[in-house]
Amino acid sequence: MGLALRDEQYHSYKDYLSWPDEVRYELIDGVAYAMAPAPTQSHQLVVGELFRQIANALLGKSCQAFVAPLDVRLPRLGPSSKDAFKDENIDTVVQPDLVVVCDRNKRDRRGILGAPDWIIEVLSPSSAIHDLVSKRQLYERSGVREYWLVHPADRSLIVYQLIDGNYPPSDPQALGGQTPSQAVPEVVIDWEMLLQQLPDEY
Repeated sequence: MGLALRDEQYHSYKDYLSWPDEVRYELIDGVAYAMAPAPTQSHQLVVGELFRQIANALLGKSCQAFVAPLDVRLPRLGPSSKDAFKDENIDTVVQPDLVVVCDRNKRDRRGILGAPDWIIEVLSPSSAIHDLVSKRQLYERSGVREYWLVHPADRSLIVYQLIDGNYPPSDPQALGGQTPSQAVPEVVIDWEMLLQQLPDEY
């Protein structure tokens, strides 16, 4: 089951800013998708533990971690265009569970402008297909260097790393031990610290 569409119209970030806050949306290529309902306690536990480990590892470093909700704006036009970063020319705005950005010039008061170095999505039934397909394709073409999909219910992880502009196929791996980030080598995730906090039934 996919996420619900807001309507059939094309929208820009300029439109997005005018919408009321009661319902949150993500824009992908101008299409507005209603975001999933409030996440479960277990989902938030996973996001919180991952953020804690990443933020601790990056303390005092140039890279910085952020947790949702935070707008990541991805321009429609090529970065060489002087108009690429105008609100009316941005048609993709997403709110990943976790992002790490190393370029300070991509951070502003409204969130992140341009591709983060590393994005992590924690899968839930209502958004899994969206994260596995639509967002993977989006992050690949936008130049996100590393994309992790954490599936707490299955205790599994899929890691995509950008190679020559593409994400090669990647098989799920069981959560356990430690996994280093290739895009942000200062960070190594200790899954045992997370697993001991998860309930038996996610």
